[in-house]
Amino acid sequence: MNTDRRSFLKSGMTLAVGTAAARVHGASVSLAAEVDPLLRKAVDAGDVPGVIAVAATRDGLIYEGAFGKRILGQDSAMTLDTVVWIASMTKALTGTAAMQLVEQGKLSLDEPASRVIPELGKVQVLDGWDGDAPRLRAPKRPVTLRHLLTHTAGFSYDLWNTDIGRYMKVKDVPPVLTCQNAALTTPLVADPGDRWEYGINIDYAGKMVEAVSGKRLGTYLKDHLFMPLGMNDSAFRITPEMRPRLARIHQRGDDGKLAPIELEVPQDPEFEMGGGGLYSTAGDYLKFTRMILDQGKGNGNQVLKPETVALMSKNAMGATRVRMLKTAIPTATLDAEFFPGMPKGWGLSFMINDERAPTGRSAGSLAWAGLANTYYWIDPTRNVCGVYLTQILPFADTKALPLFYGFEQSVYKSMGGSA
Repeated sequence: MNTDRRSFLKSGMTLAVGTAAARVHGASVSLAAEVDPLLRKAVDAGDVPGVIAVAATRDGLIYEGAFGKRILGQDSAMTLDTVVWIASMTKALTGTAAMQLVEQGKLSLDEPASRVIPELGKVQVLDGWDGDAPRLRAPKRPVTLRHLLTHTAGFSYDLWNTDIGRYMKVKDVPPVLTCQNAALTTPLVADPGDRWEYGINIDYAGKMVEAVSGKRLGTYLKDHLFMPLGMNDSAFRITPEMRPRLARIHQRGDDGKLAPIELEVPQDPEFEMGGGGLYSTAGDYLKFTRMILDQGKGNGNQVLKPETVALMSKNAMGATRVRMLKTAIPTATLDAEFFPGMPKGWGLSFMINDERAPTGRSAGSLAWAGLANTYYWIDPTRNVCGVYLTQILPFADTKALPLFYGFEQSVYKSMGGSA
């Protein structure tokens, strides 16, 4: 991931080879003819165990494809309805829930978030260490929902911050993936509003949704987002109907080989992890991205006002910019940054590229990803969005990420706008 644009283009373009028959609805034959062999070749080479890719415009689906296996060594094929852990792709859904409540006046972007979640009024900033004792101080300003949705509150993940990892060890704080409330007791590593720090922000945004709606986050999402959009395979808890279609997460070893591992979000959690706890399908998530593309409307329902979508789609953290995430746990994530060297902002709650990307993605597009190498983008300018799902660790995988770029680039090439 920490490559320059030339090496990025090389890694993405060398994947796009071969021919195949069209397998799409309402799309050009050329797109399927390019993407099908791109994905199939990656599976055949052992680069990914299985992969699903879908793309659409406001008007409908333009590509769908699924290749490989849900679990290496087993017979079950990766199909379009395969269920995966979407991890931090959950964030945009939780952010949408929060913005629905902002629309209704039940949440405020800029008032102290402690008015809704009192614990946020007690957070402190980690200002250094006295031996093994953390040195803490009060923040210079209160945390707000805007800070949480833009990852500028000062919270960080141990995956990319050694001080947070050290604090968790010293204070016996469990990892956030345990979904224990104690996992949210880590300090800030910067004052709210000072810089972009990727962390547990959206978990607190989810708790704000729960506090003002009176519902568990999963119930709120189901009632106000999933059911209206027809997202029937999205949930924190894997239903009996979803379970047989679940893909396993695979770990890439030092030798480059992939092997399935046992990793699943707790199914009876203390808190439902708004920052990364959802399971979903490519088709379900595409319904969400198309809703954003269509100014808040999907499946015949207006789930957000057009002006709210416009607000969510604009940079909301001033001159602050997204930075590279330097790994602190290499088995879970590599160094991670999309389009290194390109300035990127953050909306409510999406990454926004300030310039046209090498794939063809327009400036001002929205995107993010999930830890197990799941990715999406939304390009309002070109009227296109896409979702790409694998189940591989570490994040920003050397094979899975270039394959995503290759898929995205192929979509733009079919539209007459290649890099």
